[in-house]
Amino acid sequence: MLIGPRYKKARYLGIPVFSKTQTQKYALRSQAKQKTKGRRGNKSEYGLQLLEKQKARYSYGVSGTQFTKYVKAALQASGDNAKNLLNILEGRLDNVVLRAGFTTSRSAARQMVSHGHILVNGKIVTIPSYQVSVGDVMSIREGSKNKALFAKFDEMIKDVKFPSWIKVNAEKREITIDGEPSAETSELLFNVRAVLEFYTR
Repeated sequence: MLIGPRYKKARYLGIPVFSKTQTQKYALRSQAKQKTKGRRGNKSEYGLQLLEKQKARYSYGVSGTQFTKYVKAALQASGDNAKNLLNILEGRLDNVVLRAGFTTSRSAARQMVSHGHILVNGKIVTIPSYQVSVGDVMSIREGSKNKALFAKFDEMIKDVKFPSWIKVNAEKREITIDGEPSAETSELLFNVRAVLEFYTR
């Protein structure tokens, strides 16, 4: 997905959607922006919903077309639409790898998957958007464990706060999907229902 200047995009959205923008400079500019908030006038309801949609899309690093497909699937499925959409977005393999602390950025997680370093139930999966299910087990391919990519794995993962629906065995370097995600346990940077309202106006 073409993103453009990440720092400017994060400033526009008002949230650190890209980990590398979470710097002292970004924090200072964000504080300054809060002080001048309102100079451009208040956004309309449509504008606010559009902003939430953009926050969600960039949070997961997906294209507009792909994101629309996710929303349509969530609306067509039975049950709570917001929960359906959250399950789809959080259930992406690259997102699970990131949430589990196997890497520190979404782009690195996507690369980790696409380069064949991650197994799902013992089989190599190279599709970052692959949807995992409850009970699935992800692990690092045996031939990849000694690569420089995972050299600081033990040090990096010890301070990671895992969402409750993910179980991580650091010793075995395994991730198990133990339940379904929720907005409360996934620390979302956007409002799921506002996103759905944008598409159902």
